[in-house]
Amino acid sequence: MTEVSEKEFLNKLLEVVHKLSTIAKTQSYRFKKKWDEYLKPLNSKPHIVRQIPLDKEKFINDIDYRISVLKNVEQSVVDGFYSIKSLLQTLYNHYFDSDLFKKDFSEDDQTILKYLVAKQILGNLIQYNKIDHESVPLKYNIIARNYVLIKLKGQTTSEILDSLQKLNIKNVKSTGLNKIMKEIKEDGIIKIKKKGKSNFYELNTELELSKDGKEQYIQTLQALIDWPTLFVRSFYNIRELNVTPDKNVKHRDFLIKVLTKSAIQGYSATHFVFKNLIKYYEK
Repeated sequence: MTEVSEKEFLNKLLEVVHKLSTIAKTQSYRFKKKWDEYLKPLNSKPHIVRQIPLDKEKFINDIDYRISVLKNVEQSVVDGFYSIKSLLQTLYNHYFDSDLFKKDFSEDDQTILKYLVAKQILGNLIQYNKIDHESVPLKYNIIARNYVLIKLKGQTTSEILDSLQKLNIKNVKSTGLNKIMKEIKEDGIIKIKKKGKSNFYELNTELELSKDGKEQYIQTLQALIDWPTLFVRSFYNIRELNVTPDKNVKHRDFLIKVLTKSAIQGYSATHFVFKNLIKYYEK
């Protein structure tokens, strides 16, 4: 890792904050625009990532201003989590029961979409899913997490229980899981066979929409469903801060411990870094 002086680090931090400020601005606008075009009748106030106003010169020269900007960044990091949560809750608590959904998609496509949306969002965002596994009903979450393995080689009850443990879902036992898997079978998504004494699950239907359903999905939902993955991969990526402060930097050991986390992409690491950079400058 590169060794940097205090001044070089501050300039690097400014670059990262400016990058996040730009992403927050463009992605918030995009999310709100697509939401208003389609989901507004079901929820007029989704959680939006706040803006990060930035005066570059003041950020470098005024430590109180720098701390206030970093606090704003930390809050924006949290906003991103709640934006994704508000999308999932609106979809699974309101949209999938709505006349709008039933008008736009056939019955077969309605069934597929509930699984497909979970797969596209939670399947891509494992770190997010470890923190939030209440917003999406468990049967859709199970397929989101295990779809590829069920498709490629099938899964046993114990293998699926292991995958849920890794998501911090620890209150599901094999009898409860078998009941949920039967519901998924009734939706036509999987087949259930026996492998020794255990159930063995194979894919019955690909998560693919009809031609009309796919066209409708692209026009109405796709931009919203793709948004969480695009946002997380850009906003929760601060690897530029993965540097080593040189020996003259104050509180060097503390800063090294904080900056090491920036090598990890994702919500938790990004939040940890900014929360502790605030503490660093408050020192």
